Amino acid sequence: MGQPDNRVGEAGRLPPGQRPQRGWPVTHYGPVPRFRPERWEFRVFGATADGDKRCWNHEEFSALPYETVVADLHCVTKFSMLGQEWGGVRATTLLGLAPPAPETTHVMVWAEYGYSANLRLSDFDREDVLLATHRDGELLTAEHGFPLRLVVPHLYAWKGPKWVRGVEYMTADRRGFWEERGYHNVGDPWREQRYSYQEEPGEGPEL
Repeated sequence: MGQPDNRVGEAGRLPPGQRPQRGWPVTHYGPVPRFRPERWEFRVFGATADGDKRCWNHEEFSALPYETVVADLHCVTKFSMLGQEWGGVRATTLLGLAPPAPETTHVMVWAEYGYSANLRLSDFDREDVLLATHRDGELLTAEHGFPLRLVVPHLYAWKGPKWVRGVEYMTADRRGFWEERGYHNVGDPWREQRYSYQEEPGEGPEL
């Protein structure tokens, strides 16, 4: 479930338990990776339609269609940033360039240091989901995910990793980094799906 269309005003745009945040706090697990453009590669692999993986170096990925999305960001630590302008490559563009196999149901988004976040394909395949390179017209800083972070506005922000390096198409669900450590497998802020003990049958694989 995403944000209902009839919500208006700042208060109405805040999911339960969230508060508005004016700045952008730095929150992440582990050190900030060093960006080496000559070594950077983005890949799509797993259950692709043709069975092959697709790879882009940094120059090639930067040449993909650039689009902007104005969307909110909801952190599970209870702050929300409203009306942010994100720029980058839409997830739908990526799915068009590297189509998943018909039996694909989920994706695993991989980032530096083996960090990962799992999503239902239906949550990834949305017009407002972005592989972001910019915020408010400026390149992301290293602390905020440069050169690439995933933005999934309708889910908690841990579902949008920083320093993304690839997407794996999956034919069954598998928990990512935080999902294995007690966070909810879906992460819908409007239902306050923060922790795995809140999961209902069918919302995630066994821990």
